[in-house]
Amino acid sequence: MTEDLASYRSSRGLVSTADPEVDKPIYRKPGFDGRITTLGHMEELISAFLKKTREAQGLSRADVAPMLGLSIPVYGRYERAFSKMTVTRMIHLCEILGFMPMDMIFEAAPHLWGRTSEEAEDCLTLARILRSLPSDTTRDLIRLLQRMIPDDNESERGINGGTETAK
Repeated sequence: MTEDLASYRSSRGLVSTADPEVDKPIYRKPGFDGRITTLGHMEELISAFLKKTREAQGLSRADVAPMLGLSIPVYGRYERAFSKMTVTRMIHLCEILGFMPMDMIFEAAPHLWGRTSEEAEDCLTLARILRSLPSDTTRDLIRLLQRMIPDDNESERGINGGTETAK
């Protein structure tokens, strides 16, 4: 292992772990409690999210399967965590069931959104609010936030006679 790779793993908070689905050690980021969820458990969480979301829409498996071009038993494998979902299948399900990919991923890996569960929930809530804003408001908010973030080129602006260039 090179020093650069060790640094990379450390900077990302990745730790070596064993997973029943993989025959070699893998590197993962621990959750809020310091434990690493197995890949199989994440599949179960994704499956539960999918079933809950489908039911919340008032749809049966028989309703959803043909919209995906699948038979009912094949679709049911996703909701039972028997079949692994591809990203393109997830996108298709987002279109049909009306959720965003981050909603499904959050169910399986909320630690990707923050250092604590509260921070992660806040980040997801903010993303959901942003999704619901009108386009003009989103544009205005982006401009406001850009003004709040320190610009690495601030000293270069001073050289240009103190004028800011439009972003």
